[in-house]
Amino acid sequence: MVGQRKWNRRIAALVFLLPALIGLLAFQLVPMVSSVVISFSDWDLLSKWTQIHFIGWDNYAEVFKDEKSYTSIKNVFLFLIGYMPLITILGTLFAVLLNRNIRGIKFYRAAVFIPVITSWVAVSIVWRWLLNGQSGLINYLLFKLGIHGPIWLQDDHWALVAIIAVTIWKDIGFVSIILLAGLQDISEDYYEAADLDGASAWSKLWRITVPLLSPTLFFIVTISLINSFQLFDQVLIMTNGGPAGATSTIVEQVYKNAFQFNKMGFAAAQSWVLFLIIFTVTMIMQKLQRRWVVYER
Repeated sequence: MVGQRKWNRRIAALVFLLPALIGLLAFQLVPMVSSVVISFSDWDLLSKWTQIHFIGWDNYAEVFKDEKSYTSIKNVFLFLIGYMPLITILGTLFAVLLNRNIRGIKFYRAAVFIPVITSWVAVSIVWRWLLNGQSGLINYLLFKLGIHGPIWLQDDHWALVAIIAVTIWKDIGFVSIILLAGLQDISEDYYEAADLDGASAWSKLWRITVPLLSPTLFFIVTISLINSFQLFDQVLIMTNGGPAGATSTIVEQVYKNAFQFNKMGFAAAQSWVLFLIIFTVTMIMQKLQRRWVVYER
């Protein structure tokens, strides 16, 4: 009887999980396996499955030889160099400001988070107009200050800078709210003890706040790294990878090779190279966390 009840529970659990399992199988596992198979072929999307011609590792070799692939990977790392320090520092600063007990603080927290829930399509279209070199509001305001603004999105020196600035503007709300939650989780007892010992504000910041906030900072850095490697929406809408490939990214190259040039095999290989890069960076981050992340006991 006991064994029969156990099997009945398992069958009931399977029945309830079946819709989710079917969705997981149909929309994630099958496409993933299919993309691995396609990455070893020269399938053009228009041909039948039966006409797939396997070419071995040629697509993967081409990824590392293709100049556009190399440029897109380089651009992502340049983006990371500009984006990661600024989003971490500014997010922490905003979190500290939003942690204050002042009138209207709930309104300020909501206002900071509004860009996060706004569609990237809408945001990119608006910022493309704001950064227009001829009639954009940004250059108009700079002109009023006596500064001649660049042609932001058409200048290969400034286009990536503009993408970084817009991405920070949109992501700052998410980062600051997560860090705010981390700050509010720190017990006031630590600060009271530090005050009794005569610790300065700087000492409390570096000896208490930063160490106890390090798990949250680690989460933010990891998520931001993964999202940065998948940079796509704002690039496609604002610059389309230009000018002259200055803002081209890996995902943007995957999209164009797959759906514009019908090079599905090469695009699949690029996507798996991207996966390996993200996986490697994530594993390195997991190893490094042991050195600087402090978990409260």
